[in-house]
Amino acid sequence: MNIRWLIRFQSVITLASGMIYPYYLLFLKNLGNSYSKYGLAFAVFTVSSAAVSRYLGPRLDRFGREILALSSLGMMASMLAFPWVGSYVWVLVLQAGMGMCSAMQRMSERLLLADYTDRGARGPAIGNYHFWTSVSSGFAVLAGGYLIDWLTIDVLFYLSALLYAASAWMVWRLRGGTSRKRAAG
Repeated sequence: MNIRWLIRFQSVITLASGMIYPYYLLFLKNLGNSYSKYGLAFAVFTVSSAAVSRYLGPRLDRFGREILALSSLGMMASMLAFPWVGSYVWVLVLQAGMGMCSAMQRMSERLLLADYTDRGARGPAIGNYHFWTSVSSGFAVLAGGYLIDWLTIDVLFYLSALLYAASAWMVWRLRGGTSRKRAAG
């Protein structure tokens, strides 16, 4: 795996999250019926993300690529489950899972970004990385806005799940999960 592949599958992840995120917020507000419940749902997301970060830290160097793939699979499962959610308690359960997946994704993304760039020459690669993932996010929000007019929010959740699955598949199919730093050591 190299920086180009990291950009490709992280762009797919960004596309998946950007497609549903603005409408997901509306979904949570409608299900929670109050701003305090809405706030609690995001607090659960944030706290679960923080908690799993402490656990993942010591394992990240050894399993970064696998953790990235598992984060996409976890988000795919969450997106598939959301259309079936009927109670606020299940929203909180899914929020906790999504928070864990978010930490897995962010931490492994940063590890791999550092692994696939060279010290002193990271700036252009990181700039290129953020350019393409941001373009993907912008495109996804725009596409989601048009699609929501023709489809239901459930379909957006399913499309997002499909993109998360594609990202996980891209990560798993790559050979050579060992980074340069670990191979040199």
